[in-house]
Amino acid sequence: MPADQVNTTGITGKTGHYRYRILALVFMATTINYFDRSIVGVMAPTLQTLFNWTNKDYAAIMVSFKIAYGIGLLFMGGIIDRLGAKTGYTVSIAIWSLFGMLHALIRPAFSLIGFITARFGLGIGEAGNFPAAIKTVAEWFPKKDRAFATGIFDASTSVGAILAPFIVGAIVSVNGDRWQIPFLFTGVLSSLWVFLWLRTYQSPEIHPKLSKEELAYINSDSAEESVEKIPWLKLLPKRETWAFSLTTVTDGVWWFYLFWGAKFLGEQFGVDIKNIGVPFLIIFIMADAGSLFGGYVSGALIKKGWSINKARKITMLVCAIIILPVSFVPVIESKWLAVFLIGIGAAGHQSWSINGYTLVSDVFPKKATASVIGIGKMVGVVVAVIADIALGAVLDTANNSGYFWAFIIAGLSYLVIIGFVHLLMPNMTPLDDNLEHVKE
Repeated sequence: MPADQVNTTGITGKTGHYRYRILALVFMATTINYFDRSIVGVMAPTLQTLFNWTNKDYAAIMVSFKIAYGIGLLFMGGIIDRLGAKTGYTVSIAIWSLFGMLHALIRPAFSLIGFITARFGLGIGEAGNFPAAIKTVAEWFPKKDRAFATGIFDASTSVGAILAPFIVGAIVSVNGDRWQIPFLFTGVLSSLWVFLWLRTYQSPEIHPKLSKEELAYINSDSAEESVEKIPWLKLLPKRETWAFSLTTVTDGVWWFYLFWGAKFLGEQFGVDIKNIGVPFLIIFIMADAGSLFGGYVSGALIKKGWSINKARKITMLVCAIIILPVSFVPVIESKWLAVFLIGIGAAGHQSWSINGYTLVSDVFPKKATASVIGIGKMVGVVVAVIADIALGAVLDTANNSGYFWAFIIAGLSYLVIIGFVHLLMPNMTPLDDNLEHVKE
């Protein structure tokens, strides 16, 4: 939004743009988060050879992270809603950075159990990132701007995934020498982020550097809320909670690209640690474009007069259709065409995902946002764990046929899910402080 504006709520004049400074810090945190979690996926073929892991072993390491991530989501969202974004985000990044650096201490004799343990701790800490990020966006942006703001910070997931292969490729040799160094790199970045976050962040209502005009703009389309906390038991029965949870089932597809993508390209096209950078650059730049496109389009449709319900769902339906061609990747003989189609799938997923996140802040009161995000993301993790176990087992027994079914599911699942989301939440009527539908 430009600083000088006349908006539909009647607030006129200079609103300021301090909220984008907060968003920049969320972008930085999520970049660090995805760099940390992407390192193992990038080094997967090299580490698998170095430590003599089977595909089932590698799947167990990925499953460890995801189980911990799911467990973390059970309580991290609630903790962040209780502690607030400032303290909750700091705790989250401190935990994941500590366990990220602990990877570097693992010795070959204990490589499997060591990586399983380190990934478990990493998953617990990283579970706090998205609940904290979505809560921060809900606090600092009006509803009409949240999809675009979410698209901006969600684009950082691709930035982290892009940085990982280039930094790893520059430091680590094909035979695995210096594999520990990338795990230590994020500790420095995390320390810098915590310093900036603690120095910069306060909630909008009490922030000394936020103008009254900008605060009014932030709250221009949100109802006033009480400070009373909403327990999980009140959120679980709501159809809206499970509508959002369904959208996160596709997280398994995103993690498949992230954690198994380098292995697939290596086994299918001979791509190794020294030349994975350009394919990942293409895939995740396309994913970034999808993040920004999805956030911009639904927000633009709302500003043109579309209902939030129609704008979000039509955007997600278009994403689901765009993703369909990724199903053909396993039968394609051209490496670059395969990379392009995976990029299309990743772009569609990111656009889908940020509109899925905004469904929560569109419907639920701000104080419940992190908790609902936690519940929904946990569902996505459970599906991803099952997918990892199945894929690892199939690859060890039936070679690459597992990739065939993985890409078929990756292409078709979004279209099926958007239909069920609409059935569960046909009108997207907002919920008040008591989780009752707001009367029009």
